[in-house]
Amino acid sequence: MNTRAARIGLPVLAGVLFLLGWELLVVANDIKPYLLPKPSAIWAQLTRNIDDILTTSARTGTNALVGLVVGAVAGILAALVASRFRVVDSLLVPLAAAVNAMPIIALAPIFNTMFSTTSAVPRRLVVTLVVFFPLFVNALRGLRQVEPIHRELLDSYAAGGWTFARKVRVPGALPFVFTGLRLAASLAVIAAVVAEYFGGLQNGLGTRITSAASNTAYPRAWAYVAAACALGLVFYLAATALERLATPWRTSR
Repeated sequence: MNTRAARIGLPVLAGVLFLLGWELLVVANDIKPYLLPKPSAIWAQLTRNIDDILTTSARTGTNALVGLVVGAVAGILAALVASRFRVVDSLLVPLAAAVNAMPIIALAPIFNTMFSTTSAVPRRLVVTLVVFFPLFVNALRGLRQVEPIHRELLDSYAAGGWTFARKVRVPGALPFVFTGLRLAASLAVIAAVVAEYFGGLQNGLGTRITSAASNTAYPRAWAYVAAACALGLVFYLAATALERLATPWRTSR
C-alpha cells in the first residue's frame, strides 16, 4: 500500500512543485504572457472555457481513437503476414519506414485537398499512418523472437504455420505489441492535434490553439494545450490498462 501511494504521490508532488516554480518564475521575472503565461492564468481560462474544451477534446479524441484502432489493426496484421512470408517482409519494412519518414505537416494538407473540408477522414488518415509504423515494427520484432524449444515442440506435433503463429508467435509477441501501442497512443493524439492546424473542420483542439494564439489570447491557447496533454495521458493510461488486462501474467510477476 505504501509503495502504491508513493508511486502516485511522488509524481503528483513533482507536478505541483513544477507548477509553483513556473508561477514564481513568471512573476519574479515579469515574463509577458505572449512568452510564457502563468499557470494561474491558464487555469482561469481552463475553468472559463471548460465546456468548449470538453467538446473539442471529445472530437479530437474521436479522430485519434479511430486512427489508432485502424492503424494498430493494420500494423499488427501486416506484421503477421511479414513474419510468415519473407517476400512480404522485404517489401513492407522499407515501405513502412518510408511512410514513417513522411512529416505530418506534409500529409495533412494533401489529405485535406483529397477529401471534403467537412470530413474528418483526413485527420484520421494522418493518425492511422503515424500509428502504423510503431505497431508494425514492435509486433514484427515480437513475432520473430521465438524460443527454440517452442518451435521444436510445435514441429513435433506437425503444426502448420498459422497454428504455430496462433499458439506461440502471437502470445509471445503481446508484450512487444503493447509497447508499440503505448507509444502509438500518445502519438495518435499528437497527430490528431497537429492535423487540425491545416484547415478542415474547425472543431478540434488544434484549431482552437491556433485561433487563440492568432488572437493573442495566449493563456487560452495554453489551456487548450493543457487539454491536449491531458487527452494524451488518458490515451496512454488506457493503453496501459489494456495491457494489464491482456497480459495478467506479467502484472502478477
